[in-house]
Amino acid sequence: MNKFELRTQKKKDAIVNAALELFKEKGFIHVSIKDIAAKSGVSSVSLYNYFGSKEGVVKECANFLALKTVCMAKELMTQNMDFKDKLLKVFEMCAEQDYQLLGSPGAVEDRVLQSLYSEKTNQIREEIIREFIELGKREGAIDPSVSLETILELLNAIGTLQVSWARSGKYQDKMAELNQLLLFGLIGHP
Repeated sequence: MNKFELRTQKKKDAIVNAALELFKEKGFIHVSIKDIAAKSGVSSVSLYNYFGSKEGVVKECANFLALKTVCMAKELMTQNMDFKDKLLKVFEMCAEQDYQLLGSPGAVEDRVLQSLYSEKTNQIREEIIREFIELGKREGAIDPSVSLETILELLNAIGTLQVSWARSGKYQDKMAELNQLLLFGLIGHP
């Protein structure tokens, strides 16, 4: 990267970090482009040039969180630990990623935010889970007779539950319980 590209990336990173902090603090609905620009130290014009709109910033925030989760998950796959513990940790990482944006005030009710977020993260999350399921089958921890497609469909259905749990304020407790249920069903013992 040349100096211009480095400066541009630094500004984009500042915008994403500021947006994530503001979304968590105030909620997506109550944060404006002007707020994000001020917090990041970048002009509103630059923000529009980089991302086009507030929705573009959300997509980049989702991409940032998802790619961060992918890196952590790939590192986790190489760890010398029981597959059950690996799988539980990756479920927790994915849930925490979702909670960073969807747990902010007003996020659950905002269909635009949910749509933008889901669009960006579902593909990346599926890649992580697909790799873990295949690893579990190779290690003999997951029954190879259960198709990967069925497991992915179940996990997608769970995503719908996560939204209602975020509304109730019991997101993390419910996810912990669900992780135990999933582990029992996938691996055969909690």
